[in-house]
Amino acid sequence: MSSTINIRTATIEDVPVIHQLAEDIWWPTYHSILSEEQLRFMLDHMYSLDALTQQINQGIIFILAEYLNNVVAFAGYSRSEIDPALLKVHKLYVQPAEHGKGIGRLLLQYIENESIKAGVLQLELNVNRQNKAFDFYKRLGFEIFKEEDIPYYKYWMNDFILRKQLI
Repeated sequence: MSSTINIRTATIEDVPVIHQLAEDIWWPTYHSILSEEQLRFMLDHMYSLDALTQQINQGIIFILAEYLNNVVAFAGYSRSEIDPALLKVHKLYVQPAEHGKGIGRLLLQYIENESIKAGVLQLELNVNRQNKAFDFYKRLGFEIFKEEDIPYYKYWMNDFILRKQLI
């Protein structure tokens, strides 16, 4: 399968694609966890064209996974501002119809390889405590570092913070 999946770095020109992917992926992923109001707010705040452009300009590297000539997944990562020995995976989303094809694993492998090249040997990410992706991350070697309830405007993000030691 992996030979038919292409992973590439996104550019500013890809912002509309990332925006649309977020819209397509977030609703089925979070509809049973978050209210419709919170979903809409978070999508508008984190995945608007302006917000995505700003994230790229601030140094978040976005990567895209293409399968059968369609972009079906994305991830975003950057070196931690708090701990330069840590790489933060900010986002990793795969269209639900493409789950189980190894796309998320390939995105994480790409990020791991880039981390090792940069001399960063630990990854960190947040996952909602009710998100089924938690099991996916555990299978790939992530462990709970801590549990945190993070205020986000008038909402809360109830997350596990996961870490994975590379090498």
